[in-house]
This record gives sequence, structure tokens and C-alpha cells, in this order.
Amino acid sequence: MGTRIVKERRIFSDTCVAEGAEWLKANDPCMAQILDQTGALPLRLRDDGFAALLHAIVGQQVSVASANAIWGRVDAAKLSDRIVMQSATDEDLQAAGLSRPKQKYARALAQADIDYAALHDTPSDDVIATLIKQPGIGTWTAEIYAMFSLGRADVFAHGDLALQEAARVALDLPKRPTEKEMRAIAESWSPWRSVAARALWAYYRVMNAREGVA
Repeated sequence: MGTRIVKERRIFSDTCVAEGAEWLKANDPCMAQILDQTGALPLRLRDDGFAALLHAIVGQQVSVASANAIWGRVDAAKLSDRIVMQSATDEDLQAAGLSRPKQKYARALAQADIDYAALHDTPSDDVIATLIKQPGIGTWTAEIYAMFSLGRADVFAHGDLALQEAARVALDLPKRPTEKEMRAIAESWSPWRSVAARALWAYYRVMNAREGVA
């Protein structure tokens, strides 16, 4: 059997985000309160393909500043090109700032037989299942790729700590919800869970600003 093809709702403009926000406000009083505080939500679309996933791997477990510096070296060395990465030496990757585990992940990704173009018409659950087979790519990275590189409107990063903490405060929960609990909570925001995630990330920043957290 071939890959299932499905036409899911997509986010490709600020108008799409605004449409989702209006739906959330109309269908969830708590989300309406959140959106009143956050204002307009960002589009946050990114490129797709090998370079996008490699960028995610580079940024794991390091600060934003460090990730940007390493990615600058990776890109300057043309290692963001899959073919170049396939023939890169250990010295090339080390010079770019990649740790040994990330060197392994980058090589595996470059060798992986992922049809990035086909992912655009693949169901989101199947996209995530395909990506998490790759070393160094977990569920969070796969969900973020589906949300922002493929523009899926109904995907949520359930294990994201900022989303969980924002949900705890917004919903007045006794503790931060687990990933499983967050999945149940986010069900009510379908078919616009990606916009709900944008709203909670924005609300998390509002929370921190209110508390004086940099």
C-alpha cells in the first residue's frame, strides 16, 4: 500500500492564524481570555526539508545563542545541504561545532530516505511517526516540524513545558499537566490546535513579563 494522502487544514498566512484564533475565542471562554491578553498571534512558518530538521537537531540542549552560532558554522560549511553532509568528515562536523551525538544524528538524517515533498500530503500522525524513527528526532521536534514547516493547523506540542505551564495557569490547574493530560486538554481546541499552541506560547511570555522574568 502507498502512503495515505490527505488534505488537512493548513496555516499559510496571518489570516489563517486569525481565523483559528476567532474560532477558539468563540468556542472556549478560557482561550478567549488568553487571546484578549496576547493580541494577534505570530505566523511562525519555517522552511521544510533536510535543513529544517538538521537545524532542530543542532538546537537541542544548547542555548539559543549557542545554537545560532553553531548553525552559522554549519550553514557556512554547506553542511545544511544533504549531499554535502553525506560526504562530510568527522573533522568537518567537529569544526562546525557538532557534538559526537549530533554528528551521528546529522549523518543518519542525511542518509535517511525521507521524501520531504510527500510529507506535505501525508497525514500529520504519519508525518510524526515517520520523523521520530530518525535518531535525534523526538516527538516534540516532529510536532514542531508539522506545525511550522508543513503548516498543519491541528497539531499540538503536548510535551512542551511552556505550553504545559501556560495551560496550568490559564486553566487554574493544581499542577502542571503531564503530556498525556495535555493531549486530553488540547482535544477541545481541535481543529485549530496549532493556533491554540501559538496562543499558549504567547500567554507564557505574558506570564513571564508580568512576573518580571527575562
